[in-house]
Amino acid sequence: MNITHRNATLEDVEDIVAIYNETIPSRMVTADLEPATKKSKMPWFLDHSPSYRPIWVFEENEKICGWLSFQPFHSRAAYAKTAELSIYIAEAYRGKKIGSQIMETALAACEELDITTLICLIFAHNEPSLGLMRKFGFEQWGYLPRVAELDGIERDLVYMGKRVRD
Repeated sequence: MNITHRNATLEDVEDIVAIYNETIPSRMVTADLEPATKKSKMPWFLDHSPSYRPIWVFEENEKICGWLSFQPFHSRAAYAKTAELSIYIAEAYRGKKIGSQIMETALAACEELDITTLICLIFAHNEPSLGLMRKFGFEQWGYLPRVAELDGIERDLVYMGKRVRD
C-alpha cells in the first residue's frame, strides 16, 4: 500500500471524526461512549500545531485511511519534550500494516518535533494496539486498574512509553 501523510486541515476534521467514531462501539479504543461531532472536536483540533504537536492524516489514493495526533503529555513546562501519541485507522484499512507505517512515520519525526519521550494510553483489552506498541519498542510504564466503565464493565488502562532519543 502506498500511504502518504500530511498535516491535517480544517477540511479533514469531518473525516478525522468519522474514523474516531468508528472505534466507539467496540469499547476497545476510546473512553468516549457517544459519537463525537465536528463541533465537539474543534477545540482539540485547534490546540494542535503543525510545527510543535501536529495532527497528520494518512492517505491512500487521496482517501484518508488513518490519522495520528501528537499532543502535550502535560501542561507543565518540564514535560514539554514528552508527547502523547494517538493513532486511529479507518475500519476498512485495519489489519493492512498501516499502523506500522504510521508508527514508523511518527518515530522518524520525533527529533524534528523536539520529542524525547512518547506515551500512549491504551485499554488493557486492546491487544492489537498493545502489540503494535510492543513491536516498536514501547514498554508498559504504568497500569491503572478498573479506571473506565464501558457498558457496565470496568476496564484497565495501560501507559505504554518509549524513550525515542536522548
